[in-house]
Amino acid sequence: MRATIVGPGIAVGTPDPDEALSTRLRDLALVELDALVAGARDGSALVDAYADDVADALTEARRRIATLRAALGGADPLNVLDATPRQRASDPGAAAADRVRTRLGAQADAARALARLSDLAASLTPRLFEADRRRGTQS
Repeated sequence: MRATIVGPGIAVGTPDPDEALSTRLRDLALVELDALVAGARDGSALVDAYADDVADALTEARRRIATLRAALGGADPLNVLDATPRQRASDPGAAAADRVRTRLGAQADAARALARLSDLAASLTPRLFEADRRRGTQS
């Protein structure tokens, strides 16, 4: 569950659509390879499985990050600043204000999710490189 957000973000109690992926990335980043293979008969199989799982999680994060980046694109919601004060004060202008607020809120939500997933992926990527190095030395 997400914490309270000030502004037009996701309401309290609304499940975070990226929570499962975030948890997976966080959990995989906690794995210490030395501890994983300690005492194992076939440590290379464990390293292989871990590396494959990390690569899969990062691939999923990559797809989600691309989707979030796309949500940030499109027309500038603040292009209403180009309208005259009279246009903004009109009834259609009031409806535009609601659309702008909604669009900016959606962009802010996407930007927060993008930042969170990017940060988690950044902390996990070195683990993949380390696992791949170990795979290369155990072959």
